[in-house]
Amino acid sequence: MTPLKTSILIADDHPIVLNGLRTVLNAQPDFEVVAEATDGEQAVERALAEEVQLAILDISMPRKTGLQAAREIAQRRPDVRVLMLSMHDNEQFLFEAIRAGASGYVLKSSVDRDLVEACRATMRGQPFLYPGGVQALMREYLERAQAGETLHKELLTAREEEVVKLVAEAYTNEEIGELLHISKKTVERHRANILEKLGMRDRVELTRYAIRRGLIEP
Repeated sequence: MTPLKTSILIADDHPIVLNGLRTVLNAQPDFEVVAEATDGEQAVERALAEEVQLAILDISMPRKTGLQAAREIAQRRPDVRVLMLSMHDNEQFLFEAIRAGASGYVLKSSVDRDLVEACRATMRGQPFLYPGGVQALMREYLERAQAGETLHKELLTAREEEVVKLVAEAYTNEEIGELLHISKKTVERHRANILEKLGMRDRVELTRYAIRRGLIEP
């Protein structure tokens, strides 16, 4: 009897990585890659258009990051489960992935070992984290508990993060407006608000911020 297959979307801007993911997943009797994307915007489009049950998103992609795509997919297709894929063993990226609605975080260096297990855990409704990620979460929880903290507050809105990413990628205000379907004046207002919120002065500082947050690759 043929088992039911989980329909999977894979998204990464490197063709070699996409090919590797497809090979690993399609070798399993219970998985089938039905859609692929090479940037975050396309990943959202495919997740909305295709009969996808699981989306595996690279954390750093053009147009929209995997984190931005994960947030949008979670809002618009809450039935689709999301796994983040990253080359970064980085606590900040891990926490951002969880806040974006991801069910798991897999390191690219451990794909051969962890990806299949992570996909199956996610489809069972269980979270998946690499060992260092579990330790990071425990450490953060203990630090917050000791400090009496509750919820982490996001500094920038989702729209402001989109603007930061495009500014850091050297798009002009006019180009950003066209990409986000907003006016140049609205872009300028967003930039001013972002600089004020972050206490920054120019694009160079915004670019450093975008790298730290995983919005663009260094």
